[in-house]
Amino acid sequence: MRLKDKVAIVTGAASGMGASTAIIFANEGAKVIVADLAAAEGAAVADEITAAGGQARFLKLDVASEADWESAVAETISAFGQIDILINNAGVSGSHPDRLNINTWDEQMNINAKGVFLGMRAVIPTMQKAGRGSIVNISSISGFVGQAYVHMGYNAAKGAVRLATKAAAVQFAPDGIRVNSVHPGVMPPMKTSMMSADPDVRREMIAAIPAGREGRVEEVAYANLFLASDEASYITGIEVPVDGGYLAV
Repeated sequence: MRLKDKVAIVTGAASGMGASTAIIFANEGAKVIVADLAAAEGAAVADEITAAGGQARFLKLDVASEADWESAVAETISAFGQIDILINNAGVSGSHPDRLNINTWDEQMNINAKGVFLGMRAVIPTMQKAGRGSIVNISSISGFVGQAYVHMGYNAAKGAVRLATKAAAVQFAPDGIRVNSVHPGVMPPMKTSMMSADPDVRREMIAAIPAGREGRVEEVAYANLFLASDEASYITGIEVPVDGGYLAV
């Protein structure tokens, strides 16, 4: 098992890429904290893991709340004794039709950017004490390029995640902590998706992908698995696109 005896917090784990990551990590031997605001869906993911013989607990978490993060770390250590992995996956879609909406900008910065920073800020002291840890921050292809169908705040927030990851990788490598980012391309629409869920818009999006299709959530989860595992022990500060070749064009 690739994550045997490791403890992982996965945010946004009630659905999509987060749920897939939590389930795959548990199958690989990790004890998983399934963290999300969606209590019923998150608890169902944790129940699915335990029913299959894995170890998991659901934890309600608002990633933009410092207090929630403090509680998440305390509860994880109380339950499992350590924190080896953080998958900063929680986020909201940025495909808002009003490209100049200030509320969307604020939401993007608060959840997609600040939420990632708060997650790192919360777990790093525990990882420093242990002398090890792996953090994977979920950014996006939108952290590299501008796109017509997303709010500029989404690009800005995902770009912030990309560079914050590099900064953290450099700053905490001496502590044995690795920090990498994964950049999904076009994936199944999120609950919060607007323009990107429109069939006409999605056809245009997929037409720009060399692989000719949208990604599957487990394809992101397996990238997360590699970076979280000891197989990636000498890898930190890198960007891993999971995008069907979109960024190669």
